[in-house]
Amino acid sequence: MPVVSTLRNGLPTSAQVSSYYATNRPAIQRLLTVGFVLYVLNNSYNNFLRPSSSAAVSSRSKKKGKDGGPGGGPPRVQVDAVFYKRLSALLRIVIPSLRSKEALLLAMHSGFLVFRTVLSLYVADLDGRIVSSLVRAQTIPFLMNILRWLLVAIPATYTNSMLGYIQNKLAIAYRTRLTEEVLDRYLGKDEHDDTKVYYKLGNLDDRIKNADQMITIDINRFAASLAAIYGNVAKPILDVVLYNYQLSRNVGAEGLVLLTIAVQASAALLRALTPPFGSYAAKEAALSGSLRHSHSRLVESAEEVAFYGGEDVEKYIIERDYFGLVKHINRVLRMRVWHGIVEEGIIKWLWGSFGLCICGIPVFFKLPGTSATDLGGRTESFVTNRRLLLSASDAFGRVMYSYKELSELAGYTTRVCELLDTMDEIKKGRFEKQLVSSASIDANARVLKGRGRMYESDDIEFTEVPIVSPNGDILVRSLSFHVKPGEHLLIVGPNGCGKSSLFRILGGLWPVYGGTVRKPKASDFTYIPQRPYLSLGTLRDQIIYPDSQQDMAARGMTDQDLYRILAIIGMEHIVAREGGWDVAREWRDVLSGGDKQRVAMARLFYHEPKYAILDECTSAVPLDIEKVMFDHATELGITLLTVSHRPSLWQYHRKILQYDGQGGYVFTELDAEKRLALQEEKQMLEQKLLSVPKIKQRLEELRAMREERAQSPVIPS
Repeated sequence: MPVVSTLRNGLPTSAQVSSYYATNRPAIQRLLTVGFVLYVLNNSYNNFLRPSSSAAVSSRSKKKGKDGGPGGGPPRVQVDAVFYKRLSALLRIVIPSLRSKEALLLAMHSGFLVFRTVLSLYVADLDGRIVSSLVRAQTIPFLMNILRWLLVAIPATYTNSMLGYIQNKLAIAYRTRLTEEVLDRYLGKDEHDDTKVYYKLGNLDDRIKNADQMITIDINRFAASLAAIYGNVAKPILDVVLYNYQLSRNVGAEGLVLLTIAVQASAALLRALTPPFGSYAAKEAALSGSLRHSHSRLVESAEEVAFYGGEDVEKYIIERDYFGLVKHINRVLRMRVWHGIVEEGIIKWLWGSFGLCICGIPVFFKLPGTSATDLGGRTESFVTNRRLLLSASDAFGRVMYSYKELSELAGYTTRVCELLDTMDEIKKGRFEKQLVSSASIDANARVLKGRGRMYESDDIEFTEVPIVSPNGDILVRSLSFHVKPGEHLLIVGPNGCGKSSLFRILGGLWPVYGGTVRKPKASDFTYIPQRPYLSLGTLRDQIIYPDSQQDMAARGMTDQDLYRILAIIGMEHIVAREGGWDVAREWRDVLSGGDKQRVAMARLFYHEPKYAILDECTSAVPLDIEKVMFDHATELGITLLTVSHRPSLWQYHRKILQYDGQGGYVFTELDAEKRLALQEEKQMLEQKLLSVPKIKQRLEELRAMREERAQSPVIPS
């Protein structure tokens, strides 16, 4: 009451304030401590969980450019609302439910993190007691404290090892979940999913240049970073709260408030000086993918490069990508050097000096409510407080470091979400491809904006369907034809006119930009290109691809059946030559071009589809073997859609689709005998036309000789 009356009469004196503070110090201490805890939690939420104001900027930027930048360029990777939205989507994939294995591992990880903090608090107190017993020369307490130190080492070492183990298990679990999700979208979730994203991603869209690198490297980096970020954010925040709470009990909450103000001021300066490491991580991943892609292209096309002698060009491309990556890495390293100098100077040395001053408060000042201690007590207090302060400083430093790690996680998150979002867009039929200049013409632009209809049918029928390449080049403006089962179709025309494009539409690889397509389901088609694909596996796997051995058994097929198929095409000897059906080799290197085409035809005879698309698939096969192949295919009732310029195959087809290379075509009945006769007549006329210049030259010579004789005088005999 006296203090209250004094406050009413005028300003209190310093002695009155000190007396009031000493009387109410326990309550003020609790209030300051609670305020500090709330401040730490609120500050952590603002920095790590609450979306920043850049969210609005990001949303506006997406309207200006397709990639988020005002000019359509790549966006600056930030820890903002966009990042947390992407991260939450990925978290729902890697942690599907609270009862999942990943959630259990995360709970175990959290328990060990809390237990390690409790052990650290106990070790700090034990450290002070050990030094105090040394200063006081107390032998028995010193030995007992050493024994306690050794005993606490057992759970401490186990906890540290388990934390590393669980973190690695979490990273593997995250990677497994995310890889399974990506592969389901990339290659299809089941046999009924025929979107073929893996093909369209590389051929119909330009956004993802190196999907293999994203699936293998970027997902691994994201999983490892996500597994580490939990311990690097949650544990330091918990440590800051607990260590500083214990420190406030030892040195008073006043010092804690002063330390917080100094630390936050320097932390704000450090954050302002921190470069955008998230953007740099995303760019480094993209550059690494580009370098990997350049090497992959060289490996895939080594033979062609060798024939052309293009080593210098390929070396220039690889060196350009490599030195671009190295230049970026060196730039980031230089930034990390200066940032590391500033960071260590502030976090380790400046904050350390602040902490030493706080530790000295109980020594140099008499705090209200504390009793005087001897040298041993002051030493114990100083060592304990310094240990707590170092741990708190380290925890706060890890909070600062974690923002940098969170920025790098934002970069990896951007890469993974870019892959997932692009695959989702492709599934919906939305592609982004660099188009040819003619695509901007109004008539062509209207075609590219349209979408046709596709229905399942036993026949193949195109009605006013434009044939459009992925880069927007309109090959045929309106194609119409109708093929029924058994009506074998021959397709001819110059290169680049749309022959293979027709097959890609039939296979569902390219979109339909207009008209109506009626076709059988994908399982009724088998496509055999000029260069067949041979998978990794056994000789049996090459014949039954894409079936497995279990699928083959379910079809009632045996190795003897496969042997009979090989005998039809004159290739049964390969079984004994290569060592049996179960021998696994790199078959694309073992077999010749002709043998590869024979294996592909054997694959056709195994599957016996309703329709077979044959794209110059017998160009390396002798004519007699080719005749056997086509005879057997027609005997099996397979309707053939063939691209070939060999007249020997005309007899197997009833209809012909002939492109003129100028956007026009002719679809009509094929009379093989008449066409062969016309072909022979054409060749004969061409041979005669080739001899016309010689005949003209001889005629001119004879005329010249006649004129020469007419002008020469006649000599009488």
